[in-house]
Amino acid sequence: MQESESENKLDGETASDSESKSEFGGAPPAPTSDDTPEVLNRALSNLSSRWKNWWVRGILTLAMIAFFFIIIYLGPMVLMMIVMCVQIKCFHEIIDIGYKVYHSYELPWFRTLSWYFLLCVNYFFYGETVTDYFFTLVQREEPLRILSKYHRFISFALYLTGFCMFVLSLVKKHYRLQFYMFGWTHVTLLIVVTQSHLIIHNLFEGMIWFIVPISCVICNDIMAYMFGFFFGRTPLIKLSPKKTWEGFIGGFFATVLFGLLLSYVMSGYRCFICPVEFNNDSNSFTVDCEPSELFQLQEYNIPLVMQPVTGWKTVRMYPFQIHSIALSTFASLIGPFGGFFASGFKRAFKIKDFANTIPGHGGIMDRFDCQYLMATFVNVYIASFIRGPNPSKLIQQLLTLRPDQQVYIFNTLKAHLVDKGMLASSEDA
Repeated sequence: MQESESENKLDGETASDSESKSEFGGAPPAPTSDDTPEVLNRALSNLSSRWKNWWVRGILTLAMIAFFFIIIYLGPMVLMMIVMCVQIKCFHEIIDIGYKVYHSYELPWFRTLSWYFLLCVNYFFYGETVTDYFFTLVQREEPLRILSKYHRFISFALYLTGFCMFVLSLVKKHYRLQFYMFGWTHVTLLIVVTQSHLIIHNLFEGMIWFIVPISCVICNDIMAYMFGFFFGRTPLIKLSPKKTWEGFIGGFFATVLFGLLLSYVMSGYRCFICPVEFNNDSNSFTVDCEPSELFQLQEYNIPLVMQPVTGWKTVRMYPFQIHSIALSTFASLIGPFGGFFASGFKRAFKIKDFANTIPGHGGIMDRFDCQYLMATFVNVYIASFIRGPNPSKLIQQLLTLRPDQQVYIFNTLKAHLVDKGMLASSEDA
């Protein structure tokens, strides 16, 4: 009897959960409804709910993929703006859940402070990004140079203002609830804003580092759903009852293959592989470079075990394709845990989706729960295995120094090269 009672409770609710309900104003937020367009409801009215959901998800998925292609065509700057819009929407969806609970006491400033902290954190991160990637542009413009010089102090002052506003907003008898919501806001900022900032960093390294990881997550989501829908029999995890082992394994192999093919196609185009840079001559942002070894075809020997199967002894491929195996593997095996984390969060608050923005899919956060985890991995992967010292950025910074500082660095570097035997000393000459 005790077992059956616990099964009826969503996510194993305990006595402490019930107590927290009373403190947070009674009933939790109501589950969000799925706003399927009326035209689709009429067209699919004869189908069972299972197949109706399949078609709705499929049609909306194709629409989102088409939109994804359009924004890729518009270039990296538009992609950056889209990432910011997605970040703001995801932040809104998570904060709104907390606000529905918090608003029941009509306590002041929670929503205002949440958006203020979002503004502060974005100012800090985007300021750091602009200074790091577009140093010459910042140094050329006087207002930007001043803002860059005192950027961290200004950011801290803005945050400190919000902190003082929060302390002033504290209301007697509700201190604990207000601190819960203060923590809620900061955890949301950590999950959403910090990781969307890493997506921007990946984008500036080259669009391929943005498109391939995101596409792998999308592919895995679609293929896991397809394999699970048609072949799924074995439940994968209790947090997501509809997930199956068949979908998980099928999605993995499909995603690795997709990642290899997509990487091969994109590695041949400079617009995808070159980092975003600011060109002083044309006074514009450019995506053009000489392809590195990572994006030049090389010949690899196929393992002896695989030669009878493939019929080949060697294969020509881009080195980036090998890295794409790591990216697609993470997207397939670890990326879904971002979705499981989101499922646990939704179950904790008795909601089906974060919002009902996309029919059949839920809110924007429901689509990006795995993407943020993927973005962090890609950023760490680039820093650990790909990115090396950037001479052009170093030279840009050296040119902004005073002449005496430049002479000192020149003499130090010259002495170092002479000691290494790479440059003849003046006495030898």
